[in-house]
Amino acid sequence: MADSSKKMSLMGLTTIVAVNMMGSGIIMLPANMAQLGAVSLLSWVITAVGSMAIAYSFAQCGLFCARSGGMSAYAEEAHGKSGFFMASFLYYLSLAIGNVAIAISAVGYITPFIPWLGTGSTPLFVGVVSLLWLTTVANFGGPKVTGKIGAITVWGVIIPVAGLSVIGWFWFKSSVFAEAWNPHGTPLSEAIASSIPLTLWAFLGMESAAANSDAVENPKRNVPLACLFGTGGAAVVYILSTTVIQGIVPNAELAQSTAPFALVYAAMFTPMVGNVILFLAVAACVGSLLGWQFTLSQVSKAAAEQRMFPAFFARITAAEAPIVGMVVACVIQTLMAVSTMSPDAAAQFGKLVNLAAVTNLVPYVTALSALMIIMHKAKVSSAVFTRNVVVLMVAMLYSFYALYASGKDAVFGGMIVMAVGFLIYGFIANRFIEVLPKAGAAKA
Repeated sequence: MADSSKKMSLMGLTTIVAVNMMGSGIIMLPANMAQLGAVSLLSWVITAVGSMAIAYSFAQCGLFCARSGGMSAYAEEAHGKSGFFMASFLYYLSLAIGNVAIAISAVGYITPFIPWLGTGSTPLFVGVVSLLWLTTVANFGGPKVTGKIGAITVWGVIIPVAGLSVIGWFWFKSSVFAEAWNPHGTPLSEAIASSIPLTLWAFLGMESAAANSDAVENPKRNVPLACLFGTGGAAVVYILSTTVIQGIVPNAELAQSTAPFALVYAAMFTPMVGNVILFLAVAACVGSLLGWQFTLSQVSKAAAEQRMFPAFFARITAAEAPIVGMVVACVIQTLMAVSTMSPDAAAQFGKLVNLAAVTNLVPYVTALSALMIIMHKAKVSSAVFTRNVVVLMVAMLYSFYALYASGKDAVFGGMIVMAVGFLIYGFIANRFIEVLPKAGAAKA
């Protein structure tokens, strides 16, 4: 048993939860949200409440279900082996889609250094695919190097974003913000719905909040609180930074930018400061992509060890790197980059974010719907059961609304992917059948 004096405090776990969430997800959002106008900021409030409810519900699943496997294991508690497979399959695809979106963000911030990348769909595609393969090959060295690089580079985006939410107000102009409020006269409900997938994108990863429950003091109290405080803290930074930027940079200029945070720092200080932010953002995106490529290979490895994915995903090298799984994942991501090619980085980013939201939300719903049977098995008190079900219903309502808000194209694409997933499970379902002895054999 771990020494309790060496365990994390509530503050330490809250910081980890916030930092894990605030990766590169925020880095392109100001430009995408500016295309709708500052009115899109209202969606942050809805997503913040929904995300805190989802994170809290995952924390409760983790507390009352000690199995390894995370989200997929929770899904199996209520939906059997097919639930485990579908949660793993869709989560794997959502991470692959998300990695392509992160690569697009990185290329957007690299473009001022290499202007050729911004001259059309082919240069953008070349830049995205090059980054995907570069970060895949860089992971061949195993998890030690990947973890160290990611832990450092993530601050390249957190410091500028959090800093802007504090000091940016000295440059904020209410007249610029008012002109940016609703430049296209979009109905309020439509503007909020259109930006829900974008804001949800910044919170993806909240399901990992309970992963450190073994390393924290008093986990029954501190894990749910850290999920709420960490998610809430990230929400405050997101809301402040994306609000203040729309009061500094004129809307039309912000909407066309491929590097919005560098643009605002250049406007506040000098172009040289903007270039420093560019460099930090590129480092953060590459570090984040490096980490998510490795996470993707770990998801497929864990599923292969459960005989859900082909066995080659579980093969590892002496450095504990599942190289074959990494290469297969990068081929899949390359195909995704081809199928969504666009000369407009923001448009391609938005399309991928909508699809990533759908393929993330379905495993969320599948896994969280198991919370009730998990609590039943754990024999929790009626007060705890009622409280958690109320929060769970908030999480579910938000998830359903976010699915609707992702748009018919993304939902249609998600449905096709799910149908393919069920077909694949049909081929492997025989692996999980318990063979009962024949009646005649039993008598003999």
